[in-house]
Amino acid sequence: REALQLPTDSRYLNLDLREVAQAALRPMLLLGSGVPRQISAPVRLLLSSNFTAASRLEQLRSQLAAEDAGGEQTPAPDAGVPSLAGAPSKGGEVAVRRSAKREPKPKWLKAPLPQGEDYQRLKSTVRRLKLATVCEEAQCPNIGECWGGGGDGTATATIMVMGDTCTRGCSFCAVKTSRSPPPLDPKEPASTAQAVNEWGLDYVVVTSVDRDDLPDQGAAHLAETIRELKARSGGRLLVEVLTPDFRGDLGHVETVATAGLDVYAHNVETVERLQRRVRDHRANYKQSLSVLENAKHFMAERSEGSDGSTGPGLTKTSIMLGLGETDQEVYTFLGDLRTAGVDVVTFGQYLRPSRRHIPVKSFVTPEAFAEWKTVGEGMGFKYVASGPLVRSSYKAGEFFLKNLLKEQAAQQEAAE
Repeated sequence: REALQLPTDSRYLNLDLREVAQAALRPMLLLGSGVPRQISAPVRLLLSSNFTAASRLEQLRSQLAAEDAGGEQTPAPDAGVPSLAGAPSKGGEVAVRRSAKREPKPKWLKAPLPQGEDYQRLKSTVRRLKLATVCEEAQCPNIGECWGGGGDGTATATIMVMGDTCTRGCSFCAVKTSRSPPPLDPKEPASTAQAVNEWGLDYVVVTSVDRDDLPDQGAAHLAETIRELKARSGGRLLVEVLTPDFRGDLGHVETVATAGLDVYAHNVETVERLQRRVRDHRANYKQSLSVLENAKHFMAERSEGSDGSTGPGLTKTSIMLGLGETDQEVYTFLGDLRTAGVDVVTFGQYLRPSRRHIPVKSFVTPEAFAEWKTVGEGMGFKYVASGPLVRSSYKAGEFFLKNLLKEQAAQQEAAE
């Protein structure tokens, strides 16, 4: 504007700068005087035919779109496998459009705001005892429903032990990472058990960050936490532990599996093809299946109830949908889980925590989740939880208790 001696009033604020420059210089060009020598290089660029005011913005948008579209290519669906997701017009899934503006999530992904007396009580105890919960650290949308007990009143909390900093960097996870997290708190198992006892929970899920920096990767710490929880509740409390993969060390798996838990959970997270894109390079598909299979074996060998558990125990895992997996890959995943003896599987929608994380490929509809539940039950899983907002430990107490009571009733009826 200074070079062209343009006024600075509001009439010029919303005009395309190139148009303004050309309009100001048009009389000179018509008179044949050409572009004045004193015109600066930026103004000469404005007058060039290949310049657009938004060129830099368009470059950035293109770069972001390329990054979002990067990673694994989705193979074509297998012609011999019926599509559960289906075309968008059939309501199976909604593709995520790439644009500069963030697309709104589908209406079925809206969760109620956390509230209620139970929620506030659990929250205050977490703050007072300086505990970390995966509900908060991983930004779970179901925190209010789980902590408040839901409609049936079975309160469930997921406590994260061994600190709030992980040694791994999975591309889907919101938990902070570091190669050298703070040392373990030796008082944490007791304080965790104290908190759970104060809450009066029926069912607790204990999970942890990965601690590759420790010699046993935290296995002994997890086992001590389980023993404390069982001792303080008099064996009343049902304990599920969502474990790391311990880098495939079965000795560490056995340490945790025989400590008295009721459910041994370890998440495979996604189908085999997407493992490297979604999970840290130290995790892999076969390693996770081995952890689950051997945990089942270790729990079966312990004497029933001698360690405070409810019996031989269950194994459980979870898969996120919406990362670009195909129906055939999910079928294969479920078959591999059954081969490994896994009892419980959960399906949930992947939601991107931030632009630094792997993008969502599609939003899977509630109808498609319902069909996956039917498929899983037909394959012999003891329980399948499937829905857009289902997480690995989402209302785990209700799922587990209802299924357990149903099995006991069936056994009693058969005995009679």
